[in-house]
Amino acid sequence: MPDYDPEADPSHLELRFRPKEPKIHPSASLKSCKLADYVEIGPRVTLRDVEIGAFTYFEPGGEATYASIGPFCSIAPNTRINALAHPLDRVTTHKIAYRPNEYFRWRPVDQGFRDTRRTARVTIGADVWIGQNAVIMPGVTVGTGSVIGANAVVTRDVTTYTIVAGVPARVLRSRFDPSIAERLLALAWWDWPIDTLFEACPDMAALPIEAFLEKWEAQDPFASTKTK
Repeated sequence: MPDYDPEADPSHLELRFRPKEPKIHPSASLKSCKLADYVEIGPRVTLRDVEIGAFTYFEPGGEATYASIGPFCSIAPNTRINALAHPLDRVTTHKIAYRPNEYFRWRPVDQGFRDTRRTARVTIGADVWIGQNAVIMPGVTVGTGSVIGANAVVTRDVTTYTIVAGVPARVLRSRFDPSIAERLLALAWWDWPIDTLFEACPDMAALPIEAFLEKWEAQDPFASTKTK
């Protein structure tokens, strides 16, 4: 198939983009969530009070509660974001101590415990890859461009463009030299308009990271959105 050439046939410009509405599998369960364009929610995913940025996808079996997740995140199967922390200082860690309404009438949910859970929100930046079966504990912030290894348990904040793994998760290395990471953060390609992303895709695949930066730092990615 020949390369797409919008200059040769501009009538097809509107066909560049697939439907932007979020794709939610019928078996997924969502409550009080906000999904941006092109988000994909796979089978058996459970989300409660979660905000998800554009192009982020959840693969099967993932769970997230009280979390803000940036755009272009890749979330592998069976991940747990803001895993429930049971109360250790009570007579029991069982949910009868904070959700007795599931067993008895006239015994309400412990609102204080729920409010504590809400304030321990997880924040995940853009372009984060979370490996299969990883667990991110309450209150953790995961920086943009980071990678969470499979089966990791993240108990502390992860800085930008850092790779962590293990139980508990520890830093393995940085994805890039600090100067490259700073340039990527300044470029913020994940905030580009859809037209620019369309044009940048081939360079994302083909160009070395420094060549990509040099090319796109010299351009105005929002030129297509400005009134002439």
